[in-house]
Amino acid sequence: MSNLDSTRYQDQDAPHHRTGPEFQKTVPGLILTALIAAAAFGLRLIPGISALSPLILAIIIGMVIHNLFGAPAIAKPGIKFSLKRVLRAGIVLLGLQLTMQQVVQVGGVGVIVIVLSLLATFAFTTWLGKMLKVEAGLTQLIAAGSSICGASAVIATNTVTRARDEDVAYAVACVTIFGSLSMVLMPLVGGFMGMDSHAFGLWTGASIHEVAQVVAAAYARGQEAGEFGTLTKLTRVMLLAPMVLLLGVAAAQRMRRAGQQHEGGSVPVPWFVLGFVAMVGVASTGWLPAGLEPFSTGATQFLLAMALAAMGLETDLRKLVAEGPRPALLGAGAWLFISAFSLILVLMTT
Repeated sequence: MSNLDSTRYQDQDAPHHRTGPEFQKTVPGLILTALIAAAAFGLRLIPGISALSPLILAIIIGMVIHNLFGAPAIAKPGIKFSLKRVLRAGIVLLGLQLTMQQVVQVGGVGVIVIVLSLLATFAFTTWLGKMLKVEAGLTQLIAAGSSICGASAVIATNTVTRARDEDVAYAVACVTIFGSLSMVLMPLVGGFMGMDSHAFGLWTGASIHEVAQVVAAAYARGQEAGEFGTLTKLTRVMLLAPMVLLLGVAAAQRMRRAGQQHEGGSVPVPWFVLGFVAMVGVASTGWLPAGLEPFSTGATQFLLAMALAAMGLETDLRKLVAEGPRPALLGAGAWLFISAFSLILVLMTT
């Protein structure tokens, strides 16, 4: 376990005031994670890499730096800051990309398909994790990443799961690999089955892990499929907030029953997720200028990329290898389940 694990979540949701000198200590680490995030965005300009989100690329770069050179000691405070404050800010801003109008466009049947697919996948993955004897924290991360929205769901869920950085990296690797397989295979399957644009868009949006992967897969079957697949996926992302809050409440109840207390003196309920909900409300009003959207989207992705860069800078590949094949089997099982289960629902309802 990394040295930051024992302190990363202290006073997670309590007001915290930093003095000037304390904040200055975070500057080197913040610069490092920001440079990694910038490099991740730059790499996406290379043909063949553009299908990967900057979040995935950021954690890979961070892992390479950590395992080849080691993170500089002077950067540790800033890495910790990125893991906590920058992460929460990114999740809050993520709400600006979503509106209730999108849910209306997806329709009642579409929302039912999304919700049932999410809940069934999370439950199945949790059960399979127990059968495979995968550690509970890693199981939850893989379940969240597979059922909700990939890397963003993994790092948001980790605010209540508090798993090791290696577990976060493993879960991100699972959603990257299997989501990429969906991105390639689903257009072929959809064409073979003769699925129409609406059905195919609903299937991709309800099952593929990352937003970027959904866009690539859905638009492969045309403009209409691409637009509906993207709307479906964004509606699914909205479920991130209630899911993480429920996991936080469940974790708090388990701690109370066990007579335990959170390190910072409070239960691990991620109240910052309410900021995410508030931003969805703001975006739904239509008051925000249309020209603001590219900037808010870019800022959100950049902040989350910084957080995942920090995760990578704390991830030891030797510990990842030590996990063995069972977590990979869990990720594969979750991928196959959500792909098949959502396809059945789509075929039954469209």
